[in-house]
Amino acid sequence: MDTLIEMKFALDTFYFLISGVLVMWMAAGFAMLEAGLVRAKNTTEILTKNVLLFAIACTMYLLVGYHLMYLNNPIGGWLPSLGGLIGQVEDGASHALEADFFFQVVFVATAMSIVSGAVAERMKLWVFLAFSVVMTGFIYPIEGYWTWGGGFLSELGFVDFAGSGIVHLAGASAALAGVLLLGARKGKYGKNGEVHPIPGSNMPLATLGTFILWMGWFGFNGGSQLLLSDVENATAVAGIFVNTNAAAAAGVIGALVVTKLTWGKADLTMILNGALAGLVAITADPLSPSHLWAACIGLLAGVVVVYAIVVLDKLRIDDPVGAISVHGVCGVLGLLLVPVANPDATLWVQLVGTLVIGSWVFGASLLAWYLLKRTIGIRVTEEDEQSGMDKIDCGIDAYPEFVTLKRG
Repeated sequence: MDTLIEMKFALDTFYFLISGVLVMWMAAGFAMLEAGLVRAKNTTEILTKNVLLFAIACTMYLLVGYHLMYLNNPIGGWLPSLGGLIGQVEDGASHALEADFFFQVVFVATAMSIVSGAVAERMKLWVFLAFSVVMTGFIYPIEGYWTWGGGFLSELGFVDFAGSGIVHLAGASAALAGVLLLGARKGKYGKNGEVHPIPGSNMPLATLGTFILWMGWFGFNGGSQLLLSDVENATAVAGIFVNTNAAAAAGVIGALVVTKLTWGKADLTMILNGALAGLVAITADPLSPSHLWAACIGLLAGVVVVYAIVVLDKLRIDDPVGAISVHGVCGVLGLLLVPVANPDATLWVQLVGTLVIGSWVFGASLLAWYLLKRTIGIRVTEEDEQSGMDKIDCGIDAYPEFVTLKRG
């Protein structure tokens, strides 16, 4: 390599790695958001899940997932192969292969983090961890191979720049399958269809988590450009940052307007989910839209997510953090809006890709959850749910000075 090529290689590798670090920081965001939106008696357990799922995702993707998704797989194929190792620099490569692995592995953990919040407060910890092995080692990498790995969806022309479908819809589909088999938290729904709100324990923590996710998303979307070391790519990265931020901000505004008009209040939990909804929706293609259209995408997502959360509650699908609505409904929205600004995308192919990803992950996850339910059971007892997951699974209270004799 001559000096200029070496400098470009080093810069692009460094950018890839730093982007991966930002996405890894999103794990903290998910942990804080979920900890804030569950009850105090379940806080330690949700934090434990988030640390462990990240560790499992990193290990399973290293051992199995990355090979299934990227290495030694036929272009345009349906079935991935297994084999190969993370190797040396190939001729003409723009960055180190290990940097690509690191960037990809934190995306896997993000998909699994989405599941964590949706099944919170009533799922057995060890069952969740067992599912994490299957999801991160096999279910996610297979649909990832179909898309980013050069499989048949990629050959069809499916566009998902940074993972509205591949990451977010996948996580939401796995979560939905688990929630349907798990059932709602005790006391969430009345006999006559009433919905009883179960407030989270720490709104400052949930807000902090949202801002961490917002920050990490610049690595999520910006890093997906893959390169930074020339004028064209550097300009693209800057545009991606602006569009990502615009969509999140507009999502907040959209959710605020809906909550104020509907309930006369500025509902913080809905506003936080509005920001995340805008981020999820723009992730499908944060480069092609104008800045104004990016804001419109975020605004629409912020509106849609509020109604989606309400509809799921009407259907008695209990999602404590709104993950299915944010990542699933708004992931689909983002994918289907791509052709508006991107001439290389078609609505038909986007629909096909959306259905394939959603169906595969939901079906495979439903089977995995069902097998776990029939063998070891997936839900804690009513007594354990009443006592709280912290006491049952972890033996440590997150807020010991506030624990009373009666756990509500």
